[in-house]
Amino acid sequence: MKFITIEEAMKKNGNVAIRGWVYRERKSNKFVFIILRDHTDIIQCVVKKDNVSDELWKKAEKITIESSVEIFGKIKKDKRAPTGYEIDVDKMNIIQIAEPFPITKDKSTEYLLEKRHLWLRSRKMIAVMKVRDTVFNSIREFFRKKGFYEFHAPIIVPRIAEEGPTLFEVKYFDKKAYLTQTWQLYAEAAIFALEKIFTISPSFRAEKSKTPRHLTEYWHTEVEAAWYKLDDIMDIAEDLVKYVIKNVIKKNKKEIEYLKSDINYFKKIIGKKWKRMTYDEALKILNKYMKVEYGKDLRTIEEAKLTSLFDTPIFVTGYPKDIMAFYKPKDPKNPKVALCFDLLVKNVGELIGGSERDLSIEEMKKALKKSGEKLDAYEFYFDTRRYGAVPHSGFGLGTERLIMWICNLDHIRGAIPFPRTINRYEP
Repeated sequence: MKFITIEEAMKKNGNVAIRGWVYRERKSNKFVFIILRDHTDIIQCVVKKDNVSDELWKKAEKITIESSVEIFGKIKKDKRAPTGYEIDVDKMNIIQIAEPFPITKDKSTEYLLEKRHLWLRSRKMIAVMKVRDTVFNSIREFFRKKGFYEFHAPIIVPRIAEEGPTLFEVKYFDKKAYLTQTWQLYAEAAIFALEKIFTISPSFRAEKSKTPRHLTEYWHTEVEAAWYKLDDIMDIAEDLVKYVIKNVIKKNKKEIEYLKSDINYFKKIIGKKWKRMTYDEALKILNKYMKVEYGKDLRTIEEAKLTSLFDTPIFVTGYPKDIMAFYKPKDPKNPKVALCFDLLVKNVGELIGGSERDLSIEEMKKALKKSGEKLDAYEFYFDTRRYGAVPHSGFGLGTERLIMWICNLDHIRGAIPFPRTINRYEP
């Protein structure tokens, strides 16, 4: 018989052939119950001693968790089974008998991180990885439908960054180089050729941070577009996240339910216009509940409070210019603030940060000098302003933060197969 997936088998009647790994097993002197797992689902298979050959019964008695097997038998509905179906086994081929599996119940988070190469097989990680696949595909679909080109920039860069102290240094032959923090500065060069571009690429931040939303290596969705003003780029950000959510609801309903994420909340927010407010307005609201000093970036606790007060995600615009990156321009209507935004979402905080881009070389040089950066490394970037400069805007989205939010995860390391954090760079 031709092998089919467990999901396909549950849509059939009669004899089926499936293969996979033993997720759970239970034995008695008359029955061996095998919960089999493949990439689509799990299903209960039962070997009945009285109905099979001695050879098959001996095989079944040897089964261990994570053994790989091929199973042939008759499928039927059974409400008592974990997924409502059961296979009466009449033939089984053992591909490999697994050694005692090291992951058992009640293992610590650290242990599961050490055994991540095995924990990937858990139903939770499989569900997250399926959602992750939909998220990545949806981002690309969205931008292609909007006429954006996918553009790639170097991972190894000279000392150009948003924050110099958080760069990872690498040896580049006889020179020092760094792992990229952002694709942005190279992207700004490319918009004069392609106008509207995006990427999904690794970024690296040597931040000594232990918060639940920080990774040292993460996948960065970044966007840059010529002629776009602040409202235009916020519209794109909102439409992108809504498009991704819509696709996840459509393609991963089963996974979202397994992860106990609030699917109804996500259905509601994609049908509403998301709240927009200035930094000043946000502080007025927050100061009713806690003391927030003007001129500081919003902390996690403040973002959490703000997002709890509204029924949609929130765009906060006009952060103080002094605390913003060098390329974020002053608002001509209020030079104390920058033409920028953060998109804040419940349980995560900042999901996206974006801005218009400064066209003044002198203003950018002042900001870079103030932060101790050497201007020579930025000469190529200043050239983009010398030859045909146009208004343009962009943003960066932490792709794992988006997955964390959608999947209802309590830590961002659950959103990536092999997380890299301040204390972990293996397996």
